[in-house]
Amino acid sequence: MYIGESEFRHDSSGSLGVLLTNLGTPDAPTTAAVRRYLAQFLWDPRVVETPRWLWALILHGVILRIRPRRSAALYREVWTTEGSPLLTISRRQAKAVAAELATRLQGPVTVALGMRYGSPSIADALEELRGAGIDRLLVLPLYPQYSATTTGSTFDALADVLKGRRRLPELRFITHYHDRPDYIAALASSVRESFARHGEPDRLLFSFHGLPKRYLMAGDPYFCECQKTARLLATELGLAAERWAVSFQSRVGREQWLRPYTDELLKDWGAAGVGHVQVACPGFSADCLETVEEIDQQNRAFFLEAGGETYHYIPALNDRPDHVAALTGLILDHIQGWPDRAADTEQCARTREQAMALGARS
Repeated sequence: MYIGESEFRHDSSGSLGVLLTNLGTPDAPTTAAVRRYLAQFLWDPRVVETPRWLWALILHGVILRIRPRRSAALYREVWTTEGSPLLTISRRQAKAVAAELATRLQGPVTVALGMRYGSPSIADALEELRGAGIDRLLVLPLYPQYSATTTGSTFDALADVLKGRRRLPELRFITHYHDRPDYIAALASSVRESFARHGEPDRLLFSFHGLPKRYLMAGDPYFCECQKTARLLATELGLAAERWAVSFQSRVGREQWLRPYTDELLKDWGAAGVGHVQVACPGFSADCLETVEEIDQQNRAFFLEAGGETYHYIPALNDRPDHVAALTGLILDHIQGWPDRAADTEQCARTREQAMALGARS
């Protein structure tokens, strides 16, 4: 059964909609809210590729009984009066991109924010865009490097909503931007600013979110795109090979994930006499629990306790002007060929009049 769309009018000229998406966040730093969030996140078959019957036993029998309380305590450490860092920053990003697009396009454009898990949902964001009368939709998941677990899952959620609609917008979907020059340049600027503020480190570490190794072996390109981002960034910064490295964080369970592991590498560096380390996370478009708590706090402690002397986390690009400009440029590149439609009031009125004469209701 398809959902009706009674708001359609023949005197509408249509407009462009941009959907920005990210992973998501619990609604509150409470055990109950975190349990709801984790239940949605960890049940996604794109995220955990384990037979459903087995994973249901593990998820509901073990993980959701233990992890929500621990994660809620961590969320409380990073929560602000405006909410979680990821949601707060993502809202600022969407607002800044909308303002930038408004100055670059002639026709109307609506930017909406949707989270893959939690609120505001992708369904909520699509409803907002439909209410704005959009007939062209560009979707930008804010994951620079493609993975089936993130970008692929976003497409699944998008399709789940759109498959229930009778009238679909023209659709374009951006899958990655890991090697765009303006994105690399923005990352390089943030690193140079950190060097200027704290001095140049002995080692610069690029830490990306981890994946089980078997996902790579099954054909997920994420590992390769992370490596390319790091290589291009190191080249842009003019770093010698021995001064930088790539690692992967946030592993769970007993199976092998992408290596080297961030925590183990930092411990090894501290024990080996590396005195000053700075860490950047080029796979995160906005700071979140995994960067603020895991990288800036937990891994800092690992390095210093192992013998390191100085540790600095380089924040994600967040809503920096150069990041907003890069995202806007990415959007503009991908809407090429779609006309800027400034509403022609007289033509719209004539179209509606003709449709009404043929029996249309609006």
